[in-house]
Amino acid sequence: MTLEELKAIFKEKFGDQGDIRAYFAPGRVNLIGEHTDYNGGHVFPCALTIGTYAIARIREDKQIRLYSENLSADGVINSSLDELVNKDSYGWANYPLGVVWAMIEKGTKIPSGFDMVVWGNIPNGSGLSSSASLEVLTGTVLTDLFGLNKTMTDLALIGQYSENNFNGCNCGIMDQFAVAMGKKDHAIFLDCADLSYKYAPVKLENASIVITNSKVKHSLVDSAYNDRRNESSRALKDLQTVCGISSLGDLTMAEFEKYGTVIKDEIDYKRAKHAVAENQRTIEAVEALNANDLEKFGQLMNASHVSLRDDYEVSCQEVDFLVETQWKVPGVIGARITGGGFGGCTVAIVKNDAVENFKDTVGKAYKEKFDLDAEFYVVDIGDGARRL
Repeated sequence: MTLEELKAIFKEKFGDQGDIRAYFAPGRVNLIGEHTDYNGGHVFPCALTIGTYAIARIREDKQIRLYSENLSADGVINSSLDELVNKDSYGWANYPLGVVWAMIEKGTKIPSGFDMVVWGNIPNGSGLSSSASLEVLTGTVLTDLFGLNKTMTDLALIGQYSENNFNGCNCGIMDQFAVAMGKKDHAIFLDCADLSYKYAPVKLENASIVITNSKVKHSLVDSAYNDRRNESSRALKDLQTVCGISSLGDLTMAEFEKYGTVIKDEIDYKRAKHAVAENQRTIEAVEALNANDLEKFGQLMNASHVSLRDDYEVSCQEVDFLVETQWKVPGVIGARITGGGFGGCTVAIVKNDAVENFKDTVGKAYKEKFDLDAEFYVVDIGDGARRL
């Protein structure tokens, strides 16, 4: 869909008067560093050129009218600044409404309502952060429409706060930060303990990032995502009885092996082991990329998947099959599950001359095994959220 077509839908739904503006927020893929963000570790995501578009306009009253060309099966969602509550009937609209609620909750005055039409090309439930994209998009819209004094980091934190407290998913900061702070042809090496970050150029000479959508949908709110966070927290509390750390990301693997026996529960131990090891892998992976050692980067991606499968247990049989099939395809440098887990997507680095064979081989094997049609996206790394 073009921007002009989306504007036409806005005018059809809400009229053509006033100052109508356009915005975009990307999806993201995480190259390595999964379930480390809320454990105080490092992540290495990048923004994509696919994402969510919005057309928006200020209203003079307190009404909020929302319409999604993708998701509004029941038409326009009507709410207001006086009634910012999470309702099942609102569906997708709970994400933008949550951002408005979070802004007000954090002390920002939103003087009036607004009309907004959105459309996105991120597959819903794929693990490419359609929810974070919508949250940061809404923050960008509100900041621009009302002239708010918000940085992109502010908008990332507001998006996370709204998803935690309005939508009930206890996510970390990675998704919103990547969506807000993305930079073309760069990934973000982010320390989630203090939000310090560096941009790292992603130079994949003769290779591409290929995302494979398993078409197995998940909802992080309804899944075991929150359980994993609780298990990691219990492990941290046990460790804090013997060492002065504030997060699992503070430990090296050697330190974890020294102190880890204090963790009482076997499952909690496995969760902590993943968080510590994945953080170290992420640091090593960025060093490898900076040294143009793609082979080592790929090996660390593979090890990340094994850890997510066996220690953090956030994969599933469909995604495991995809990754294990991808590892066998000639020209694959590395492959792993990406995102919150329990379905969604894999991310692989594939030599350019092997991409078509990769799609053909993996697609056929997956169809034969599960009778599902995987979708493949050869993606580019783009910029963060912005007014168009």
